[in-house]
Amino acid sequence: MKSFIRSVARRVVSLVIPDSVRFENAILPAKHLRLCGPEFRRDSYFLASAKAEADRLIQQFGLIEKSSVLDVGCGVGRLSIGIISQLGNIQKYRGIDISKASIRWCQKHITSKHPNFQFIHIDASNPRYNPKGVKIGVDFKLPFDDHEFDIIYLYSVFSHMTIDDIKVYLKEFKRLLAPSGKIFLTAFIADGVPDMTVNPPDYQLKNWSGPLHCVRYNKDFFSALLAENDFVIDRMDYEQETNGQSAIYVSKRK
Repeated sequence: MKSFIRSVARRVVSLVIPDSVRFENAILPAKHLRLCGPEFRRDSYFLASAKAEADRLIQQFGLIEKSSVLDVGCGVGRLSIGIISQLGNIQKYRGIDISKASIRWCQKHITSKHPNFQFIHIDASNPRYNPKGVKIGVDFKLPFDDHEFDIIYLYSVFSHMTIDDIKVYLKEFKRLLAPSGKIFLTAFIADGVPDMTVNPPDYQLKNWSGPLHCVRYNKDFFSALLAENDFVIDRMDYEQETNGQSAIYVSKRK
């Protein structure tokens, strides 16, 4: 009964407050659903950033129509919107997120028109975004086959995740990534700091608030976490991303 009431309530709200907007022939999430910085409220900025992320994968990882992509922390579909805008359909895109509302939006507005783009809710615990979720452990597995993906993409995910959870996800990525596959991720990285610091004062924004707003890692320590699962950093663009995160390009050790 409760689920039915919630479903009806969502429909009523969607009639009163539209959940999407059309901009330059693209369907975008309504402004109140965009959980990034205030600049993302501008339709032009949101779409340009979506296209830029797709272009990043095209230029750096050779993303093409035959590629398979896993988007971890897909949110309301920014990367998928960018891929569709720049390439159209690709062979396989899977987006996962701990937000049911984000997954529902993507299924409604993206999967309905592009069936190769599938979105799956993962009820994993995160003190910031899903505190009531299920705590993941060493036996955690995502619902995908071994070596299923050419590209794994995580924007602002490890930025809000502690060591134990990162280790679990990296173990899964080792299983899921094709031998020649690549990972793109962002993280807060610095030299000469403790291995991990949560909400470090006097760093970047300087006003971090709430659980895991910023989880900063020592560069060498983070590289070692990757190496434990036979990953190597091919390139790092230091502090060039949102709120001073670093862009990190990763491959499997040969």
